[in-house]
Amino acid sequence: MRAVALGGGHGLHATLTALRRVTREVTAVVTVADDGGSSGRLRRELGLLPPGDLRQAFAAFAAEDGGTLWAEVFQHRFGGDGALAGHAVGNLLLAGLFEVLGDPVAALDEASRLIGVSGRVLPMSPEPLEIEAEVSGLDSEDATALRRIRGQVAVATTPGQVRRISLHPGGRVERPPRACQEAIDAVLAADVVFLGPGSWFTSVLPHLLVPDLHDALVRTTATKVVILNLVPQPGETAGFSPEQHLDVLFDHAPLLRVDAVIADRDSVPDPPRLRKAAERLGGVAHLGAVADPEVVGRHDPDALARCVREALGLERGSTGAGAAHGGGAEGREGQQWR
Repeated sequence: MRAVALGGGHGLHATLTALRRVTREVTAVVTVADDGGSSGRLRRELGLLPPGDLRQAFAAFAAEDGGTLWAEVFQHRFGGDGALAGHAVGNLLLAGLFEVLGDPVAALDEASRLIGVSGRVLPMSPEPLEIEAEVSGLDSEDATALRRIRGQVAVATTPGQVRRISLHPGGRVERPPRACQEAIDAVLAADVVFLGPGSWFTSVLPHLLVPDLHDALVRTTATKVVILNLVPQPGETAGFSPEQHLDVLFDHAPLLRVDAVIADRDSVPDPPRLRKAAERLGGVAHLGAVADPEVVGRHDPDALARCVREALGLERGSTGAGAAHGGGAEGREGQQWR
């Protein structure tokens, strides 16, 4: 089963960790709009793709492929107060490969070979992108007034309510962002595509704002699955219900339809409302105990993998999206899911 997961940061890490329990054919398509921390410094100083979210994807693959040392080293940050302070080893390695090879996709494929992982990591765009958001609640005299905020960190940490985002190449609002062709090809060839969980406005929605990638997500015959967050995120989605996450998602991409929505049952105050919201989008809601009982706000990879299997109809006796819609490998090629 060829799976593609789109996202960034810890949310994408959770999806990839769970998916490797379902199939080894996994491609991560990663957001490239980060402008904070080590990634932001490398982006500003070298003009490269921000490597942080890409690094997280490699760490997830390495940990699942038995490369726990590589995963730990990739995530290790230098201490002290010198020039390297705060930089992650994986960020520096990827930045070096970007500069030496001059092609981000070739660099990421070389990193996969170097670390020895079977999953593929791709950027959603070959160029660094900038997020711009319309935010309400920042004007003390008019709570409905909208203000524009630029930058991933500013959007993620705003005390206001994000209403809508746009995406463009850094400093070039006159043209739309370019998609990574290999990412487009992966989405079109996939048996199943996943969106979420993660920072909704800065890690999940940006993929839908790259025109050619959006078109590929609309056109692909793959089964499409949305994985919802466990808790609202301050600033970005504070006060959002689970169904509001879906409303925002499809407000930004009204042509997109999904086959399944996965959510943690304890994170859904009104299950019938979520089921109706999923049905309006053409999908089926699957509620399960997918939260890690030890860590608040984190998915349990084994539990999430089981829910993914159920949603795709891989569990014995289940009637998930893959079975119900006839999509994916079995529907297109007569092969069994594996």
